[in-house]
Amino acid sequence: MSKRRPNESLARLLDEADWTYRQFAAAVNRAGAEMEAQFRYDESAVKHWLDGTMPQKKARPAILEALSGRVRRPITHEEAELGAPPVVAGLDGAPGQHLDNVEGLVVTGRADMDPSRRKVLGSALYSAALVVPSYDDVLGRLEHRATGRTVRIGTGEVATVRTMTDRIADILDELGGGHARPMAAAFLVNTVAPYLKADASEAVKKDMLAAASDLVYLTGWMAMYEKAHGLGQRYYVQALELAGAAEDHVTYCRTLRGMALQAANLKHANKALELADSAAEATPKAGPRLQAFLRGQQAHGAALVGDRTLALSRLAETEAALSKADDRRDAVGGYDQSAYLFHVSSVLYALGDVPGSVKAMKASNRARPPMERQGSTHANGLLAQRQLEMGHLEAACSTWNRFLDDYASLSSVRADEHFGIMRRRIRPHLTNGHARELNERAREVARQKAAA
Repeated sequence: MSKRRPNESLARLLDEADWTYRQFAAAVNRAGAEMEAQFRYDESAVKHWLDGTMPQKKARPAILEALSGRVRRPITHEEAELGAPPVVAGLDGAPGQHLDNVEGLVVTGRADMDPSRRKVLGSALYSAALVVPSYDDVLGRLEHRATGRTVRIGTGEVATVRTMTDRIADILDELGGGHARPMAAAFLVNTVAPYLKADASEAVKKDMLAAASDLVYLTGWMAMYEKAHGLGQRYYVQALELAGAAEDHVTYCRTLRGMALQAANLKHANKALELADSAAEATPKAGPRLQAFLRGQQAHGAALVGDRTLALSRLAETEAALSKADDRRDAVGGYDQSAYLFHVSSVLYALGDVPGSVKAMKASNRARPPMERQGSTHANGLLAQRQLEMGHLEAACSTWNRFLDDYASLSSVRADEHFGIMRRRIRPHLTNGHARELNERAREVARQKAAA
């Protein structure tokens, strides 16, 4: 029989809590009582746990809750070495099973913060068969506990989360997801998760959940954009859970739309249309900008399944809705004329109209705000590929040079992919002077990136 291994992680947490064995046991008993579980643990139970005996499954949440309240940050099953937690929502596609959303957020965010684990996490598989929870399924589902907490949050903490979300969105636009996403993950773990566990009025709790949902949605979008699709899907499902708990129908629908875009990027055409339709159908009375946002994705989904009539009809609805919107544009999930024209380009390309898609992408680029460097690189990368597809080599070279103007200062996996495609596709054309100049510039940019 193998000898039990002492639980050194739990011992470190007990030291951090500065509790005696008796105090720890009493705190676990109190937490259990709040969870409607009656425990009568004493010092001997704590000693057994530290010696390596695994606590009963029903006691583990109380142990984590007691420690979290004492050290004022969420403690996970993994951190305390308390065995496998319940299934994390969105990891295996199993309906009706989900880890406490705050713990799931901490587990995901900590892994995303760690460069040594980010590559493994990013390789998690996307599940096209995932059962997406409906709004009614997640409505008000997240529990709040504040066992013995002295921490209380208010409207100021909610404003902090919303301000940071806007700032991270700005950094994403200017410097790329490679810089913005680790920052978002760290903020989720170190600041947002403790806020979600803190005491607050019911109104502030809902506002905090809604603010957290926006940030998690943005983080999922960044993961998707950086081609970490399994991770992006995990964040998206967590955003749905938080939005439902906050009774924030708009963010729930906006997240579904993000999942539709992800499915479209992965060529799951039917799933993309299904999710886009679900997002539009689930939306309550939406303002014209959100309506345009959702209709545009429906148009792309219809085009991907080859329904030309429906795709063009949805585009017309998108344009009509956007024409009624005011001049304001949210930092997170914003939809403007540039985004609409990008959708037009995507729809036309999916329907086989390459010249039309090129014309629309050029118009989208002209309408795009200059600070959106990441969006510009993606658009120019696509535009150049389509120009070359039409046989317009010199036009493609010109567009790829504009791509390089932005790419040099970006940290983005998707931009790296565009860079690799550019180098491969220009290679057969090096007898052309424009192509040779572009190739030399690309080699220099690659050297600079490698040295940075």
